[in-house]
Amino acid sequence: MKVLSIAIPCYNSEEYMKYAIESLLPGGEEVEILIVNDGSVDCTAEIADAYANKYPSIVKAIHQENGGHGQAVNTGIQNATGQYFKVVDSDDWVDIRAYLKVLDALRDLNRYGKQVDMFISNFVYEKEGTKYNKIMKYDTVLPQNVIFTWDDIKEFPRGQYLLMHSVIYRTQLLLDCKLELPKHTFYVDNLYVYKPLQHVEKIYYMDIDLYRYNIGREDQSVQEDIMIKRIDQQIKVNKLMIEHVELQSIQNKKLRHYMLRHLEIVTIVSSILLIRSGIEENLKKKEELWKYIKNKDSNLYRRMRYGVMGGLISLPGRTGRSISVGAYKLSQKLVGFN
Repeated sequence: MKVLSIAIPCYNSEEYMKYAIESLLPGGEEVEILIVNDGSVDCTAEIADAYANKYPSIVKAIHQENGGHGQAVNTGIQNATGQYFKVVDSDDWVDIRAYLKVLDALRDLNRYGKQVDMFISNFVYEKEGTKYNKIMKYDTVLPQNVIFTWDDIKEFPRGQYLLMHSVIYRTQLLLDCKLELPKHTFYVDNLYVYKPLQHVEKIYYMDIDLYRYNIGREDQSVQEDIMIKRIDQQIKVNKLMIEHVELQSIQNKKLRHYMLRHLEIVTIVSSILLIRSGIEENLKKKEELWKYIKNKDSNLYRRMRYGVMGGLISLPGRTGRSISVGAYKLSQKLVGFN
């Protein structure tokens, strides 16, 4: 069995996918690289096939009708044969030295029969136009280089969250928890990193900057103007996070608290984007989102609505909305997220 399967969802990725693939090839025979061509109409399919032909024991090209990023990840999970699974987007890459150290650690865990459910490492925001890149580190909240459980973690400060870029899951755990991301939907990475957490027991963290998250391209889905245009998809994922995880049923208090915080920031982002649009219809959608949460889980509603950020986005009138946006912009600068 391969140690690690890595899925690369690709849609019209001919301009940058080679860099992602080349950064992963040094993993050698212990790694399985699954290039998932999601119905591209450029040369993505040809590039994927060329790598599969050149490295037949490492690279597999999978072609499917366009289903979106989530469906490409689903396809990767379904075809993975490695013990562990990671997603690397086609416009991102990994630091090769860190990558080899992560593979060494996974290999050592196997050697001593100490399987983990989730392996965590740092990631770097490679943001265009900035002089210094922010690193999302977890060294202040997670034990390092040992197997631990949720009981051993410290409280995550606001602005510090586990994202798709920071996690490697045990493949069978993803299959067992029946993770299936929705088709033709952006922002599903939030659901990918959120739903499986309730099934994670054993964790391992290396304080190493593995993943390089390329951010800042004008056509990128996380650009604010594009997110506003696709706000219905953000709301859809937001609701799925609530539907797929019953927070009150999670016994571990630290895990439950972390997942509440994570859900809170996703909901705040949804709300602020709706406010930022300045469209009356979207302001109604914001109220509808919070009404949905209240009807779904009144306790969850109270904890999020009457928290610091929840209170800020609930301020009435145009002045209140301006204050909400101002607080959001300040948090962007302090935290460093897009």
